Amino acid sequence: MHFKRLTALAFASCCIAAVTPAIADTVQAPQGLDQSATLLLTDLPVFAPASGLAQSIIPDASTFAPKATVATAQDAQEADAVDGDDEDDSLVAAATARLAGHVDGHAREALLAFAMKLRDIRYHRGGRTPTAGFDCSGFVRYVFAKSIGLDLPTNSASQFLAGLSVKRTEMKTGDLVFFRTRGKAISHVGIYIDNGQFIHSPSAGKTVRVDSLNEAYWSKHFAGAKRPEGIAKI
Repeated sequence: MHFKRLTALAFASCCIAAVTPAIADTVQAPQGLDQSATLLLTDLPVFAPASGLAQSIIPDASTFAPKATVATAQDAQEADAVDGDDEDDSLVAAATARLAGHVDGHAREALLAFAMKLRDIRYHRGGRTPTAGFDCSGFVRYVFAKSIGLDLPTNSASQFLAGLSVKRTEMKTGDLVFFRTRGKAISHVGIYIDNGQFIHSPSAGKTVRVDSLNEAYWSKHFAGAKRPEGIAKI
């Protein structure tokens, strides 16, 4: 009986000794899996969102270098545009100052004084400058542009249409006087001075001069007076 018990105990001990390494290997297997998982987490960037997120939030400063260069060039262009606007404003301001008759009362006088300096310049059909000579509308347009900075249409007919009608008894210095010298169309223009007188560039073979509306020829062909809108309030 004792021999059977001893035999059974010995057999059990052998079984335990044989099974123990297998159990040990089984227990250590999960540790091997943990190490593999750790390696995967270390080697694969997709499992490291923190570092990727940091890169997206704090980009490399070099990525901004080209944008800074473009911005600098654009700023320079905008600065040039502002300078250009300032120059345009200065020109407008200068013209406005010359037109300030409603303030200082001298714009019409300045216009007339300038026109009088052009007396004796020869007539030239289509002429627009003192060097080339003047026709009637070229003379008027040149005087207004150079004395008070006001641009008028290029011919007498269009100058007539652009102006405001003025009664003969209400004409002022600088108003335009128009004539029909060839049929019913407006064909001649001059600048009114005062007391029925006007200055103009008459015709071929003549020069810029002063004439009177009371003369038979000009009285017969007189078509009316117009006031350019640029001096309407002066």
